Amino acid sequence: MKVVVQVVEKIISEAHIHIPDGLTEDAIRQHIVGLYNSGEIVPDLNIFQVDFESISATIVQQPQEAV
Repeated sequence: MKVVVQVVEKIISEAHIHIPDGLTEDAIRQHIVGLYNSGEIVPDLNIFQVDFESISATIVQQPQEAV
């Protein structure tokens, strides 16, 4: 019997980054998105919290082998 198990978790990560002074709120958002999209922020992300969302299992029917 083959069973496919799917676990859904919500992972909350945090990073401590430096933002240039004098930016507007929109510019700060754009700066953070730019760092994330460029991959510069990824190494700094630390898993802060993992919340279990759900778990499910599906039994995969396998055809009977011919005798």
